[in-house]
Amino acid sequence: MTSTRLPGKVMMDVAGKPMLAQQLNRLKQCEMADEIVIATTIHSSDDPVMELAKREDVGWFRGDEQDVLSRYVGAAHQFGADAVARITADCPLIDPRVVDRIIQELLDHAAECDYASNTHPRTYPRGLDTEVFFLDTLMRFARFARSPASREHVTLVAYAERPELFVTRNVMDDQDNSDLRWTVDTAIDLQVIRALYQALGLSERIAPYLETLAYARAHPEISNLNSDIETWEPSR
Repeated sequence: MTSTRLPGKVMMDVAGKPMLAQQLNRLKQCEMADEIVIATTIHSSDDPVMELAKREDVGWFRGDEQDVLSRYVGAAHQFGADAVARITADCPLIDPRVVDRIIQELLDHAAECDYASNTHPRTYPRGLDTEVFFLDTLMRFARFARSPASREHVTLVAYAERPELFVTRNVMDDQDNSDLRWTVDTAIDLQVIRALYQALGLSERIAPYLETLAYARAHPEISNLNSDIETWEPSR
């Protein structure tokens, strides 16, 4: 709730529901995930997030506001996770099929892989980001992460700070769609999401990623609204 660029964004309305509720509805369609857990903070401003988790019948864990990595460790232990799929809470167009694909990638290569994602390099639209890793990998993140950035961004050590210590895999889209921005950091991002939800009736159904992609490509007047917004990326 204390997002610096768009405070309260996860509870803002998207097609009649809080944005986070729309995202949870999509994640509930994942076939490879056994449980959904919201890892929020102990700050009182995040009480509405906890209440939303209860209403949506998903798990929740509360921890340090700045140390996101420690929240992941706490949530994983509390819910007995063998592996964790990390989805940030500002991606209301997340596609459950894409999430399942990344989870499957990790499991298919469990003997020789610590971490799988679709972001290194990025070919999917920003906002379909999925990172999956085993519990022991998460514990290694916690052990090696020393910088504030690595504590905030959870997986930074695996691909930027200590990549020599981790075996990683990346899932690529059929074509490079990384120019599209479907995450919500600003009011303009939210405008784009609301436009896509309205045009495609996404409050009533979960359209396949390729359908949303086709519409976005056919309507650049929507996609171009937030094309110049910059998002922090770690240096390698």
